[in-house]
Amino acid sequence: LLQIDFEDVIAEPEGTHSFDGIWKASFTTFTVTKYWFYRLLSAILGIPMALIWGIYFAILSFLHIWAVVPCIRSYLIEIQCISRVYSICIHTFCDPLFEATGRIFSNIRAVVRKEI
Repeated sequence: LLQIDFEDVIAEPEGTHSFDGIWKASFTTFTVTKYWFYRLLSAILGIPMALIWGIYFAILSFLHIWAVVPCIRSYLIEIQCISRVYSICIHTFCDPLFEATGRIFSNIRAVVRKEI
């Protein structure tokens, strides 16, 4: 929500105020102008903008439902096969190498001494 008040636009600092009559007339002019200009713009541009945004979101929904989601799902189905082959290769070649490296370095003991 966009809420613009008179005090947000015409901000007289504390201690500096115009005459009460001018302040009230300015407030009334601002409020009535904002109110009626919004109504006028809504009457002139409301229906065309609603049509444009409706078409835009319809196209966006159509593309999401009929193009984006099927592409992502087909990609995930295809990549699942590749991930299984990759997993088998990693377990076949890398697991023994890392296990052997771990056993080589498992007998190393480090002792930290603090001398004063």
